Amino acid sequence: MRFLFTCLFLLSPLAAAAQGVATLVADSVSIEGDDRLIANGNIEVFYDDTRLSAASIIYDRTGDQLIIEGPIYIQTVDGEIITADRATLDPKLENGMLRGARLVLDQQLQLAANQIDRVEGRYSQLNRVVASSCSVCNGGPALWDIRAERVVHDQDAQQLYFENATFRVRGLPVMWLPYARLPDPTLDRSTGLLIPDFRNSDLLGFGIKVPYFITLGEHRDLTLTPYLSSETTTLEASYREAFLSGDLNIEGALSQDTLDEDRRSYLFADGEFDLGGGTVLSFDIKTVSDTAYLTEYGYADLDRLESSVTLENITADRLFRARFSFFETLRDDEENATLPPIVADLRYEKRDELLGGDVTYGFSGDVVIRTGTGTGDDGRDVGRIGSFGSWTRDLNLPAGLQGDVTGALRADQYFIKDDSAYASSFTRLVPTIGATFSWPLIAGSTTGASHMLTPTLAVAWSDAYGDTPPNEDSTRAELDQSNLFDLSRFPGDDRVETGTRAALGVTYTRQGAASSFSSLTFGRVVRSSSDDDFSASSGLAGKASDWLLAGQITSPQGVHFDGRVLVSDALETTRGAGRLGWRTDTVTLDAAYIWQAADATESRPDAVSEWTLDTAVQLNDAFKLSADARYDIAADSPATAGLGVEWRNECVTVDLSVSRRFTSSDTIDPSTDYGLSVSLNGFSAGRSAQGPSAGCQK
Repeated sequence: MRFLFTCLFLLSPLAAAAQGVATLVADSVSIEGDDRLIANGNIEVFYDDTRLSAASIIYDRTGDQLIIEGPIYIQTVDGEIITADRATLDPKLENGMLRGARLVLDQQLQLAANQIDRVEGRYSQLNRVVASSCSVCNGGPALWDIRAERVVHDQDAQQLYFENATFRVRGLPVMWLPYARLPDPTLDRSTGLLIPDFRNSDLLGFGIKVPYFITLGEHRDLTLTPYLSSETTTLEASYREAFLSGDLNIEGALSQDTLDEDRRSYLFADGEFDLGGGTVLSFDIKTVSDTAYLTEYGYADLDRLESSVTLENITADRLFRARFSFFETLRDDEENATLPPIVADLRYEKRDELLGGDVTYGFSGDVVIRTGTGTGDDGRDVGRIGSFGSWTRDLNLPAGLQGDVTGALRADQYFIKDDSAYASSFTRLVPTIGATFSWPLIAGSTTGASHMLTPTLAVAWSDAYGDTPPNEDSTRAELDQSNLFDLSRFPGDDRVETGTRAALGVTYTRQGAASSFSSLTFGRVVRSSSDDDFSASSGLAGKASDWLLAGQITSPQGVHFDGRVLVSDALETTRGAGRLGWRTDTVTLDAAYIWQAADATESRPDAVSEWTLDTAVQLNDAFKLSADARYDIAADSPATAGLGVEWRNECVTVDLSVSRRFTSSDTIDPSTDYGLSVSLNGFSAGRSAQGPSAGCQK
């Protein structure tokens, strides 16, 4: 029968140094004289959340030490595990020597040594060490290991220091390191080298990226990445900082390459800060030295850059937003001076209760500035300031009918420069009245699903009094399920729907008992007269719009679908878009398709028809396959394609990728890029080795 003994015999030398009590459990415990306690058989000792098990323990009170015979197993409060054949330690298990020992960190990295010396409970000094996180089969060599004359593990700093080390692959030495410092696997952040990335590109040749991560305290860090190849010398940088009131991110690169005579660079910076009282300041800055740099280096796939600063305060009944934006085009057929590049807008909105309804009022303004010297679309500058107010009251009608009525009035003052087609200053008034009626019909089923069918009718009238301003903010209007019943389907302020109009539609939704959901919306807009401000491909042109059909499906099996199509009375498709996805523990699949008819008024001389694919499949515990592609059906040509393969086991992760960009322009050529990175699991800060064990075959 096992014997439980609270080691009061041990406490007298420990009481001054520690407040804990050591507890010993053993098959037998005996005391020799006044100086020795001997425990034998299935021993377990617990002290300050540290656990020790052994075959026998002798406590020598005279020398204040434990003489322990193995097999020995020690687990600390930090999860560190030490095994040994025999050991001599102090009663707090903080100082001493272990022979034939093995140190295991975070159940990943193993360090076997002839001897481990424990110092101050913080340092473990290992002599004649073999370190690896790989399984060793039948006495053969590990996939990789590091053999070192000496290793010091700083438990508090979570660092490993190697002296006279040799890195080996399958037992063959491939690199000698006189000195090395590596993070142990329990460390989240540490200054040092990150995983190198080998790259090969048609444009930039074969090269290597070697990131170096620098911690600048608990809330800041900087990553510097030299990128060296036969065609470029590049330094990439990424800076992050977290504040009590927000965060800041800056990334960029500086290059000297054979593709351009000048130095090339880019800078992206964004941040968000809470100024107090619900006011938030945010910014997003983007700039680049030339139009091809981002694409050629794979930093971003953008054809326009928007830099903006926004000040915003939003509460339950009030909104304030001020925004300044600067646009920079990367397209061959556009000029920055005529985009327009400078846009600023301001909006204040307040909501109150009045006469049983909600009244919303406020003011807004915006400025559009072109830096070109021409007139008309090449150099026109536009400013607008206006006020608005609306009153809406909800209606509960007989037989379950729901509705609302709205009255609204807008007044805008425009100022126009460098365009003789418009007066330099004029006022426009827009009154609007409207009403919406819906009749929700709800039914249940024996399976637990609920069904709701909602026919809806929205009618409205509005008119514009005054001159018509140039259209700067409503050039891309289109019909969708979110604006089908709106008073106006223009996204901005420069254009408003006029005349009498009605929107008719029906929405069906089903909520299943097992988290399944589906919806379908069908409807169109009809008018007393056509509105020429809508483009031909918007689906809203003419007296009657195209038919809108939109649906969404979500299933418990991880399948989701979202799609929309606009169809004319002649059954011709004007626009269409759909996205299909499937997500499980082993499969991630996203496929999308878009169709847009050609429309010169939207700067689209040719029809757009393309699909995209983004998928990842976990083939087994070791292999993961990912692929992405974009195919231009209208041009009958692929646009981009990529393939990635990841293989990992308990001690190594290998990522291989290849991507191809098929499209070209006056400044960008087609290119193929290859990437390879290899990481040793067990040393990477913040990463855990979760791959399968390589296993051993007989």
